[in-house]
Amino acid sequence: MMANTRGRRTAALSAVLAAGALALAACGSGETTGATPAAGEAGTAAPKIAAVIKGLDNPFFQTMKQGMDDQAATAKVPVTVQAANAITDTTGQADKLNGLAGQDFSCYVVNPISGTNLVQGLAQLSAQNKTVVNIDSPIDAAAAKSANVKLATYIGTDNVEAGKMAGQRMTELLADGGNVAAIGGIAGDVTSGARVEGFQQGLGPKVKMVQTVAANWERQTALTAATDVLQAHPDLAGFFVANDDMGLGVARAVANAGKAGKVRVISVDGIKDALNAVKAGTLDGTVAQYPYAIGLMGVEACQAAATGKTLPASVKAPVELVTKDNADKALAATPKPFGSYDDPFASLIK
Repeated sequence: MMANTRGRRTAALSAVLAAGALALAACGSGETTGATPAAGEAGTAAPKIAAVIKGLDNPFFQTMKQGMDDQAATAKVPVTVQAANAITDTTGQADKLNGLAGQDFSCYVVNPISGTNLVQGLAQLSAQNKTVVNIDSPIDAAAAKSANVKLATYIGTDNVEAGKMAGQRMTELLADGGNVAAIGGIAGDVTSGARVEGFQQGLGPKVKMVQTVAANWERQTALTAATDVLQAHPDLAGFFVANDDMGLGVARAVANAGKAGKVRVISVDGIKDALNAVKAGTLDGTVAQYPYAIGLMGVEACQAAATGKTLPASVKAPVELVTKDNADKALAATPKPFGSYDDPFASLIK
């Protein structure tokens, strides 16, 4: 990935994570992190930031919150983070945004569960001319346009690209070809669909997709689904799994079936448990995306908007393929990328 000299962040420039770990341990919804700069400080434009993210029952979103908290502490800006009670709680998440919309925040960072569940609240914010930063999961463009929702920027993984990397890796592992299946998240979910689509694009002509099922982003559900798929396709050579939490469930199903090492499993996210599983050989790879970087850049975007800077319409978050060969490097850097990546907001807030 290309990076400019001012916007580049590298794993070597990692901040101390102890504060982030403490924040993560206390990650109740409604927590406020950071401090407001002294009133009247020259050149200061301090945003008051509210963030609404997916459920903290999932380690991916715990890490996203850690990135927000660390940047809030570094920049000394107040950030209030609220989360859905669970990763499928669309109504509860919308209620949290609606509650925050009536308060005096200047910038809102939103990570919607679906493409439409936050549109009503976001329409209210746009009517108030509040800055809205969309991260990780995109707001449905048609629904946003219909409701006059204005988004300042979108920061997230190119999920088609991430899936394609997994498909290419699966093709390398299955040099003689074979049948594979995909375990997706919630049926109809944009993120899951993009990853599965990309995976199919990355497959070589000898590798055939024979089944796709939804497992609601949940490990136990994925274990059950993979068990059923293995029974239906006894010759299956591999699974693509749309997130690591489900991937670990699929790996367990493969082991339970006595096919560990015979049926390849590649997932997406790069959570620490998955990195350890790749190192151990339980998973054959993960396409690591970096929720820490996404959360951090979300706060930076609010900082830049507060000083009147023009934000890029869309920013790609970093992705890296982790295999047994580089798992140690990925583990040493986590939750940050082990390679360099472009962060355009860093130069905007200098």
